[in-house]
Amino acid sequence: MTNVYRPATPPQPVLNAGRLWAGGAATALVAALIAVVGILFGRGVFDVEVLAPKGDGVWGDASTFWYALGAGIAALLATALIQLLILTTPRPMRFFGWVIGLATVAAMLAPFVTDESTASRWYTAGLNLVLGIAIGTLVSGVAKSALRPPLPQPGVGRPVPPPTPPQYR
Repeated sequence: MTNVYRPATPPQPVLNAGRLWAGGAATALVAALIAVVGILFGRGVFDVEVLAPKGDGVWGDASTFWYALGAGIAALLATALIQLLILTTPRPMRFFGWVIGLATVAAMLAPFVTDESTASRWYTAGLNLVLGIAIGTLVSGVAKSALRPPLPQPGVGRPVPPPTPPQYR
């Protein structure tokens, strides 16, 4: 008698959403700190006008706060995106990589449409690159750690044993 196979549908990995969002919140904090440190570094060490004129000093104006807040929000949006992709698409990490990569390129090009100095444009583009890389790598790493292999389903994709004949005495 031949073995009969039940149809095997690939089981979906289990997403630990709490772990994903805890990592997303930590990524938001890291991104905000990268923005603040990057602005302080650019203004203090290189004397580059990053988001504010030199007259505003190393700490700059309110735009430093908004830039850091924007970086944190971008990390939270990336977390929401990866959760949506995990739940709805095949190969979610590949799509996430493309979206983050293209968003990073757009963020790098954005300073070049302003009237700021050339040094400020290049520095801001570099800072946006660092932020994009940090957010992309941290969120994808957190997402991978938040995915657990699916629990094995008994009998799925395995041979079904033939029925045992009745025992006669």
